[in-house]
Amino acid sequence: MSLATLPKIELHLHLEGAAPPAFIRGLAAEKGLDLRDIFTEDGGYAYRDFTHFLSVYEAATSVLTGPDDFARLTTAVLEESAAHGVIYTEAFLSPDFCGGGDLGAWREYLAAIREAAARAEASDGIVMRGIVTPIRHFGPERAKPIALCAAETAGEFVTGFGIGGDEMAGKLKDFAWSFDMAREAGLRITAHAGEWGGAGSVWDAINDLGVERVGHGVQAIEDPALVEHLAETGVVLECCPGSNVVLGVFPTWESHPIEKLRDRGVRVTVSTDDPPFFRTTMSREYERLADTFGWDEEIFAQVTRTALEAAFCDEATRETLAKKLEPST
Repeated sequence: MSLATLPKIELHLHLEGAAPPAFIRGLAAEKGLDLRDIFTEDGGYAYRDFTHFLSVYEAATSVLTGPDDFARLTTAVLEESAAHGVIYTEAFLSPDFCGGGDLGAWREYLAAIREAAARAEASDGIVMRGIVTPIRHFGPERAKPIALCAAETAGEFVTGFGIGGDEMAGKLKDFAWSFDMAREAGLRITAHAGEWGGAGSVWDAINDLGVERVGHGVQAIEDPALVEHLAETGVVLECCPGSNVVLGVFPTWESHPIEKLRDRGVRVTVSTDDPPFFRTTMSREYERLADTFGWDEEIFAQVTRTALEAAFCDEATRETLAKKLEPST
């Protein structure tokens, strides 16, 4: 079994967080910016903990200053994903970073991203859809224009709405207005929870925002009643094991609960989150899951099917992707 060539579906990928370090260094050099402090000696991203990670993330993102930069970023990210067998990816897009939340500017950035995604689909066969995300630690008022950006551009490409950033900042219920606007515009709903905020934050995402997917969600394992609820309702977890281990949410791959959750009937999927920050790829995630938990091709196929069913895309796209997942004869 070649894990690298298995067709994969990724539901939890931050576009800016997937920027290859070499791409960011090159763009910084073009613009005469000195970002040496955010890189390690071997060229990776350098950070101490999750809070510092957010700072480094925003510093790296600061070099992306126009639609063309985001078009180039999209090309680089999708090329890397396709090289690891990804046939469909949903990327978190932040109007905060694409025009400062201004709707007109956001439309220009989004057009550039869409054009780059269309070229990648034509050349590499990878399909991309966007999930608009306000930044939680920017606060609920700042989220409102982001929700407007999402609602006004909802459609074939922008298909979801979520929230990222510091999970310990504020309460999810304070963002309900923005999520209601997105939902009324037809957008599907997810939210980061249960990465740092414990099982209670997953309950908050379910009860206060009405999510159908949870970004990470792995701390649900702390609450048997929540695990049972997830299994019964079919709420999908966008699990990113490599990210969780590198950031210290769980100390080792062996202690990561993805297999326990799957075994108890929770619908889990596999993603990379911010892959170069965690020195991972979808192939690497698959390899570690196979080595640690003995996942075989049948289990990977089940998890990929779950991701396809949970994807925020139209039915025509889902049917096309399903054909690509059929075993070759």
